[in-house]
Amino acid sequence: MKIYNNVSEFDSDIQTVVTIGTFDGVHMGHRKIIKRLIDSAENGHLQTALLTFYPHPRMVLQQSEDLKLINTIEERKLILEETGLEHLIVHPFTIDFSRLSAREYVEEILVKSLNAKKIVIGYDHHFGRNRTANIEDLKEFGKEFDFEVLEISKQDIEDVAVSSTKIRRSLEDGDLESANTYLSLPFFLSGEIVRGKGLGKNMGYPTANMDIKEPYKLIPKQGVYVVASVINGDKYFGMMNIGTNPTVGGQDRSIETFFFDLDMDLYGQHLHIQLLKRIRSEVKFDGLDALVKAMSADEIFAKNYIKVFKNE
Repeated sequence: MKIYNNVSEFDSDIQTVVTIGTFDGVHMGHRKIIKRLIDSAENGHLQTALLTFYPHPRMVLQQSEDLKLINTIEERKLILEETGLEHLIVHPFTIDFSRLSAREYVEEILVKSLNAKKIVIGYDHHFGRNRTANIEDLKEFGKEFDFEVLEISKQDIEDVAVSSTKIRRSLEDGDLESANTYLSLPFFLSGEIVRGKGLGKNMGYPTANMDIKEPYKLIPKQGVYVVASVINGDKYFGMMNIGTNPTVGGQDRSIETFFFDLDMDLYGQHLHIQLLKRIRSEVKFDGLDALVKAMSADEIFAKNYIKVFKNE
């Protein structure tokens, strides 16, 4: 998959079938749309292209600080690369871009820049300045500019919208099982491993502390999770705590992972850690001895779960 950071980078000689959207989570509903995109491309001897925008329009137009997304833009690129998509265009969303008229958007972006011959889009798609144009307008533009509009049904679009909402809500509620059912692969966190306070090491549980830079990345409900990560080509399992470490008087949220059977300096590495199972909520224990005892029980639970997971 080729990635472009602006529509101007795209080779406009390539004839495409295009879909447009955020595709947050790249869940089962999104993959259904991408499959239709690929099937349409094969039937028309075209190449597949997905147009998305960064920052998210709400970040620009509403300056929304409470917006939380399942994936960062870099995570989304990684997941989309596995779908069979040929071209991903991540176009900058700006105030000036938002002011393009519907005609300017279609003619300059979809036709001249992306050379779209087919556009796969939802029945409720709106575009142009103030989002005043809809799919019927797009079909009229198609007659003028010689492209076909393939409409995604109301049911399919609602399934996508509901899935995205359900995934976010499930993660915030600590229902990881439901979230991972909707997603096409386990939910994951990614970030650089940085030095922490060393409290885990003193208790026999040295942890890798993850620093997530993107403020819009959705962090699941506080608690202890069974996790997995590929590190230097090998897969390691462990347990992660998301929370404030109240037993030792912590106040700021941290994301700490204790990997089983791993003796390696991870500082400075950028890891992707999948969350496989939620064990329990974070609890303030009556002293370190009680905390260590609970962590030992978490470890036993996690290792038993991993045995089953590996056999599935």
